[in-house]
Amino acid sequence: MIPENSKVRDEQIWLAVGSLMVLATVALAGALLYTRAVMIPFVLAILITTVVAPLVDFQVVRWHLPGWVAITVALILVLGIMTVLGTVLVVAVQAVITAANEYSQEVTHLINRTIALLKAYRVPLDESMISNELKAQLPGFITGAFGTMTTLMSDGLLITFFVIFLLVGRDPFKRRIGIYAQIETAIRGYVTTLTGISTVAAVLVGVILWALGMKMAWLFAILTFLLNFIPNVGPIIACLLPLPIALTQFNDPWMIVAVIGLPGTIHMLIGNFIEPKLMGRGLELHPVTVLMALAVWGLLWGIVGMVLAVPIVATIKMVLERSTTTRPLAELLAGRLPGSRSATEVTI
Repeated sequence: MIPENSKVRDEQIWLAVGSLMVLATVALAGALLYTRAVMIPFVLAILITTVVAPLVDFQVVRWHLPGWVAITVALILVLGIMTVLGTVLVVAVQAVITAANEYSQEVTHLINRTIALLKAYRVPLDESMISNELKAQLPGFITGAFGTMTTLMSDGLLITFFVIFLLVGRDPFKRRIGIYAQIETAIRGYVTTLTGISTVAAVLVGVILWALGMKMAWLFAILTFLLNFIPNVGPIIACLLPLPIALTQFNDPWMIVAVIGLPGTIHMLIGNFIEPKLMGRGLELHPVTVLMALAVWGLLWGIVGMVLAVPIVATIKMVLERSTTTRPLAELLAGRLPGSRSATEVTI
């Protein structure tokens, strides 16, 4: 009787704890949504600080430079990169605004052709309603996505202040160990590796589309670079974006296949072979975890949230691994179900 009562009591405790965790998660999500104007620049500043901190430490420890000089050099580097990225985004936004109507007309024309094909098979559709809706909404979707990027660049001053204070509060002579060092190393490796991979992918895609004679090839290359920071989903969107233009520009079906297939092949090679080699074990997140993280953080913080989703969830996972109580949740994020064993652990 006593063991049975003990079991019921344990189940009740876990039920109460689980309910409190759900309520705490909902409250935290509301707080993150309400404070997004400040939290997004702050999280971005943490990522930037994580990447440039070794440069500051090297100047202070190895070159014996004053801290303010090392921080100034790091800030000049950060501001230079942000200026280049901002310039590219401004040019891209202007090009997108100019081409938004043309792109939407191409998409509308493609939809109309699809509707005509479906109607040939007697599928009931209201062609005029769908066409007018696309004409009204699509340019706003295109420019709205880039509006998020320009808003982010306008927050550059706030991000810069956060980076300054984070670097000033950092002790270059203090050796970091434990969970902080683990998180810093993992996030730094992820950001730097992904930036290099995105740059290579953008250059290759741009060259291929330019060689094929594709309109706005350079613009799709920039979009490839930006979308590649959204895991799994971003490269797929980047491959499909040129489709409406390709269908109206080329009469040869093989050219259309090349416009979609060659960049898709590049993304597959990078994602399946190059990226795993460069990142090693990576952040150990299951693909389903990544997709759920993209959905949740995209809902909270929009496109920027989707970019930050993987580093944030990976940080949460590494923190959960440090406690025996929360370690099963970390294993779940990695795709290792409780009680399951890998094939190498099974003995015959």
